[in-house]
Amino acid sequence: MQLRKPLKKLCMVAVSGTMLATMAPDFAVNAINPDVNGYYYHDTFEDSSGDWEVRGEGELTLSGRHPYWGTNALLIKDRAKAWQGLQKKLDTDTFKAGQRYSFSVWVDYEDGESSQNFLLSLQYNDSTGTTQYAHIAEGSTTAGKWIQLANESFQIPSGASDLILYVETTDVTGNFYIDEAIVAVEGTTVGETPKEDKTLTDPRGDINYDGAIDVTDLVLFSRYMSQGWPVDQSKSNADIDDNGKVDTTDLQLLKDYLVGNIVGFPAPEVDFSDLERRFGSVNLATCYKKNNEHNPLISQYFGADPGVMEYNGRIYVFMTDDHLLYSNGNITDIKYSSIDCLRCISSDDLVNWTDHGLIKAAGSNGLCKWGGNSWAPTACHKKINGKEKFFLYFANGGNGIAVLEADSPTGPWRDPIGKALISRSTPNCGNVEWLFDPAVLVDDDGTGYLYFGGGVPTGQDAHPKTARCVKLGDDMTSIVGTPQMIDAPYLFEDSGIHKFNGKYYYSYCSNFNTGGNSYGLTGGAINYMVSDSPLGPFTYKGEAFKGIGTFFGTGGNNHHTFYKFNNQWYLFYHAQYLQDSMGIKGGYRSTHIDKVTINSDGTIQAVKGSKAGVDQVKSFDPFTTQRAATFSHQGGITISGSGDSTVQANKGSWYRVSGVDCGYSAKYITVKASSYSGCLIKVCKGRATGTAVSYIEVPAGSSMKEFKVPVQNLSGKNDLYFVFNGSASVDSWRLS
Repeated sequence: MQLRKPLKKLCMVAVSGTMLATMAPDFAVNAINPDVNGYYYHDTFEDSSGDWEVRGEGELTLSGRHPYWGTNALLIKDRAKAWQGLQKKLDTDTFKAGQRYSFSVWVDYEDGESSQNFLLSLQYNDSTGTTQYAHIAEGSTTAGKWIQLANESFQIPSGASDLILYVETTDVTGNFYIDEAIVAVEGTTVGETPKEDKTLTDPRGDINYDGAIDVTDLVLFSRYMSQGWPVDQSKSNADIDDNGKVDTTDLQLLKDYLVGNIVGFPAPEVDFSDLERRFGSVNLATCYKKNNEHNPLISQYFGADPGVMEYNGRIYVFMTDDHLLYSNGNITDIKYSSIDCLRCISSDDLVNWTDHGLIKAAGSNGLCKWGGNSWAPTACHKKINGKEKFFLYFANGGNGIAVLEADSPTGPWRDPIGKALISRSTPNCGNVEWLFDPAVLVDDDGTGYLYFGGGVPTGQDAHPKTARCVKLGDDMTSIVGTPQMIDAPYLFEDSGIHKFNGKYYYSYCSNFNTGGNSYGLTGGAINYMVSDSPLGPFTYKGEAFKGIGTFFGTGGNNHHTFYKFNNQWYLFYHAQYLQDSMGIKGGYRSTHIDKVTINSDGTIQAVKGSKAGVDQVKSFDPFTTQRAATFSHQGGITISGSGDSTVQANKGSWYRVSGVDCGYSAKYITVKASSYSGCLIKVCKGRATGTAVSYIEVPAGSSMKEFKVPVQNLSGKNDLYFVFNGSASVDSWRLS
């Protein structure tokens, strides 16, 4: 939990519980009354837009990519002009012409120009009914750095009516975020950014654990001291000197903080010597992904045929579950007929990936009991009847396409139609060699389209004509009309679809009989075609990505998704590099990612597959609760569960979380874990054998619960390693 600085310096604090009165002007009967902090509005955007709307053109959404505070901010994207942005109508019973108020909003952007200038402004009608504009506050910032636009004493112009508060830029049209939008009584000062406040990562003093230290906490402290502590969290936060007991010394420290005599609380003293001795030595499990490599995305499991979806500032990758097969103790070649599960991973920084576990998609124990296999998933989301719905399409072997539906991107999933969406009885599909490898597109108008098919009929290497595309119904679980044929030259498999500058790009993997062709394409490569319509006709344009053997030595089939994330295009694909690193063979594939450049004329520059992958696009935030199954590198880790999965570790297991922004001084780590036999978890920075910053003891026989312990010497950006000296299950963790 992060803490805010007090909004006002208190000259006197009433220990008896008397609240401070805030002077305010008279209000109409229906006027909004300010709260104890002096706030009329306080929009946090945690679970709603707070009545903020799009101003002009653009799309508004809650985003967890880089909130200023909490887990979400409000994002405006796809603006056409600088004046377009986010706006909120002000209540006219409350906000009066000629009176003064305090305004504050935090603004940030992540991509685009090296700097942007922002305005917090007011639109109103004057006494003649003419629309007028006034600037409340202005400021410039650079990408990734939040800035506060604030004015503690802005006077609403005389005669003003129809008041609209809005945020805009002065000269650019890139996406931007707002958070913590506050309108308050004149003179109210909203605290500084958490990144600049050295006490913000400390939960002590926050008695009601609402993320702020204020007079309410002092009143509750005094009450609970005499009447008893209602919850352990309150009592824990009241132990300000961190000596294991709550007394008048703690109360005095809280008073001193609130009146400004001190700017922070004493740091807890930490002695790790006994814990270090008890942790002992462990042999670290092998990591099959090099320290400076970000490909493959995960190394604890294999995963092929990546289908990609973005939601709320996070990338979700769905994969075919390439699981190891054995015969007499020896690894054998992969058997696609054994695959009936899918795997989902997600990330908002493209380096640390959360493994959400398996989705039991097909088979007698699966969601689609009518199907035998689950291959090559693809996913999308769409708002239907005002509610966001998520759809996961996959191939039932080579004989049809299934669809699952959910209310969240990680499930739980359900089979909405109880049968195949596409089967051999679907018109114009009976003669498709391989009725598989779906791709999905939700167009700008909300219409869905499905692409699928593959295989090469005898003698039709150059023009297999086995790809299909079809419009989806509004429910995304039915089709409209007859699937149309796509004449993709030298098609093998692997449909892909994306949109760029109003054009539709169909992409696919070429077959291996391409000798002497007139297109200049090669075997097992990703090629693309372009159309003005989502259903074609498509015209061949070129080759975008060579066969995977070109880059990783071991060849095989190619399967991909082109996807744009934060204004950068990427290629998700699979390769057999991980199996080779493990010293095994058998055709086991893992998902990789590399950058894509699309030229202004729409042509795609040749993509190079790499082991390095892509750089981390944002720092990892440890001050919000993070799933333990989120990391960039690991050794000896397994995952259990589906959706909110857990890490399973044994002695010598470890995992690394890359690029963790630990702020100025983290003081505690809280880990939710359990252990049957007892385990110590050592947290190191820099490397698995690096400096220990904390130890978490999980006692034997413990149920899944939180353990909060101090940390030492942890600030700035670090790679954090969690190392285990015994068996444990870990659910989540956070710094404070």
